[in-house]
Amino acid sequence: MSEFKADSISTLNSKDSWYESVNVEALSDEAKRAILEAVKNKLGFSKACEVLDIAKSSLHRYLSGERKIPSDVIKRALKFLTKSEFESIISGWDKLKAFGIIREDGVVDYGLVLKILAIAAKDEYLKNAILRFVVENFREDLKKMLGISFTGIKLEWCEDFENFLMERKKRRKVKDVETLNYYKSLFMRYLQGKELSEQLIDYVVNHENKWLRNIFRHYIQYLYYKRKISPETFGWIMEVVPSRGYKLDVRPYPINLDDVRKTFEFLKNNHQVYYTIYRAMLESGARFEHVLKMIESWSPNEVIEIPGIGIETKRLVCFEDKGFCRYYMGLRESEKPCEWIYISLETTEMIQKIVGKRISRQNVWRYAKRHGLIAPKYMRKVAWRLMVKAMNREVARFIQSRLGELRISEARYEDLLSEADEAYPKYLQIVKELTETNGNS
Repeated sequence: MSEFKADSISTLNSKDSWYESVNVEALSDEAKRAILEAVKNKLGFSKACEVLDIAKSSLHRYLSGERKIPSDVIKRALKFLTKSEFESIISGWDKLKAFGIIREDGVVDYGLVLKILAIAAKDEYLKNAILRFVVENFREDLKKMLGISFTGIKLEWCEDFENFLMERKKRRKVKDVETLNYYKSLFMRYLQGKELSEQLIDYVVNHENKWLRNIFRHYIQYLYYKRKISPETFGWIMEVVPSRGYKLDVRPYPINLDDVRKTFEFLKNNHQVYYTIYRAMLESGARFEHVLKMIESWSPNEVIEIPGIGIETKRLVCFEDKGFCRYYMGLRESEKPCEWIYISLETTEMIQKIVGKRISRQNVWRYAKRHGLIAPKYMRKVAWRLMVKAMNREVARFIQSRLGELRISEARYEDLLSEADEAYPKYLQIVKELTETNGNS
């Protein structure tokens, strides 16, 4: 082992004194030997003895386990390790003891743990990690604490429920009589008169007819609408009972990128308005309806404040040196959120020519189908597929508003916005290469 140079040791000692917070007395004998071994390997045997001020024979005995390692030797040794090196060589249990989270007698320092948990209020990632752990390990306790209860609720098909399906559902109202009758036959056969319980939920989840999940979920929405179950109960059941898996009848995924290229070539030559819409969808990864809403309500100079973040900005922010703009939509309360729509400068200019137009979604769909083009909704999927090649997934999710309710701290929001602005031009280049025809955009 080569000897560590004196200037290297000086550099180590000049680093932050993280080791002062380590409770050496709480470390196990095995952890102490691992620390000493790491310092020996890093500095060399002779140099380790010199800086630790111990005889070579003593180091041999410490490492072999013949003698206990004094705490003052470990304190000196820690000065020659980085914090990450220290954390990599000791067990999780020893780490908790070393930093005082678990005391020497094995008792948890609850005050310190609660302070760590309190950090979750400011750290989105820690919060999500804690929530996942709690849901996975303490689901039943959580349900009791939240008051998730099904006591006395029976499932009964009634005229009011039919009316809810046809008129009051927020999404996918049941308008087709045949579908309604099929739902009713399933309900009467498998659910009518049964009491809502975990056993019934398991029965529905594992039933061979996946349509039963759909009608069950509809009924849970109805119970929530009638305030017969709590928001916590509603959220838990909707998470546990997945909807029926829909198959894509029109076109399997993944989509052939040659079809994307042909779609853009056709639209460019035959329909400038639809070409503009498709460009915006692919460049941004935004949903079809959100792109149409942006065009319809275009207000580039309007000054707005981003809720909960405190950033004041114009709706349209352009970076001419980078070749793109982003338009603030700020749709958060809807079931399908949309924060920013990223588009190229060229597409921005094209949108300016068609702003204010009410463009029929159905007409675009029919046009695409009639000419064998890729349906609008698949542009978001294609964009995601290409975007994750140009940037990390977290930034791609931010650009495409795949962040649920977007509950992000102000500092993290600004970081993501900055990272998105930095990464987006690379994605735009990929889109340009895909959609260019014979080298011309």
